[in-house]
Amino acid sequence: MNTKALLNQQFFGNTVGDYMVCGIILLLGFGLRRLMSRIVSKVFYRVIKRYTVGVSEQELNELLIQPLSVLLFLFTLFLAFTVLDYQADVTDELARSTPWPKKLAFALYQIGVISALAWVVLRLIDFAVLVYRRRAELLTATHSRLDAQFIPFAKDFIKVLILIFAFLVMLGQVFGVNVTALIGGLGIGGLAVAFAAKESLENLIASFTIFLDRPFQVGDLVTVGGITGTVEKIGFRSTRLRTAEKSYVTVPNKSMIDKPLDNLSLRTARRVGFTLNFSHETTREQLLAIANELSAYLRGHDRVIPEEVQTKLTALTQSGRDLTVQYFVQVATYDEYLDVKEDVNYRILEIVEAHGGSFATNTTVVRMLADPGISSGQSSSGSVL
Repeated sequence: MNTKALLNQQFFGNTVGDYMVCGIILLLGFGLRRLMSRIVSKVFYRVIKRYTVGVSEQELNELLIQPLSVLLFLFTLFLAFTVLDYQADVTDELARSTPWPKKLAFALYQIGVISALAWVVLRLIDFAVLVYRRRAELLTATHSRLDAQFIPFAKDFIKVLILIFAFLVMLGQVFGVNVTALIGGLGIGGLAVAFAAKESLENLIASFTIFLDRPFQVGDLVTVGGITGTVEKIGFRSTRLRTAEKSYVTVPNKSMIDKPLDNLSLRTARRVGFTLNFSHETTREQLLAIANELSAYLRGHDRVIPEEVQTKLTALTQSGRDLTVQYFVQVATYDEYLDVKEDVNYRILEIVEAHGGSFATNTTVVRMLADPGISSGQSSSGSVL
């Protein structure tokens, strides 16, 4: 049997040559899909290059190569099977006389194409957000924490809309659902859906309230519901906080606006207050010298508000003499606040030591009667433990 006769032999309504052409197209499509994707990505980057300040072609490739590869291979798959006699005809929408395996294969193909297209669009949205962020970094004067808060939220919101649209297209094209009637029917069942998704809807509405009212922004240190942390992300349903213990806490947006919220980042200063308990051996002159020198040091500190400094002898107790110290620190972060407190505490030790002062120690005084028969008018002896 010669080659021509072999190629003309038919199996299931198609010649061997048809099957070979189909296989070659599949192999070429599978082997060249990444190369073709890179070419498409390069051409696209050349077209929009003047708008992509700060974003490289490699970054675009990392986003688009994979979804484009899948999409191009699906198109190659369609071209390969058009060579055969039983290819799916898009125009007849797979008539009822079409065998069910053919219907199933074409339905899966349509689902794949719609999903791949949605994937490409989602990656393009990521690329657009990346371009915006790079431009904002170059133009720092126009960059704000509101941008860092709103852009991720807007990106997620648009992505959700894209996925919903892709799902509706899939219902209409693949499963033959009347999408218009379906959307109209949601008005009837909308009440039941609203009750079922009550918590989610409340959190979604709360997220818009956060953006409109702006009680806090990304990067703020807040306390809400007994939790203190730095806001890292505000999403549709929840807000993510990073605590001082480096744990990642997720708080529903409804709780962020319903409960009292203390935005620590909006403080004009942080208060520091404590009491130094000196022993009775510390004289009046020593206490005055310590208080005056400490007050002068605090008033001269570049991160302390001079008008708010107080060093007062507030109490004379059995254990010692109490000197109350209060000042306010002008800092942006908690770490800077701790650094200022540490500097002040070391300076207090130096001042006390320089003036010969001594701190009181806790003692317990126990008084015992020498003899039960001693009259109440006699004084009892005491021992200190």
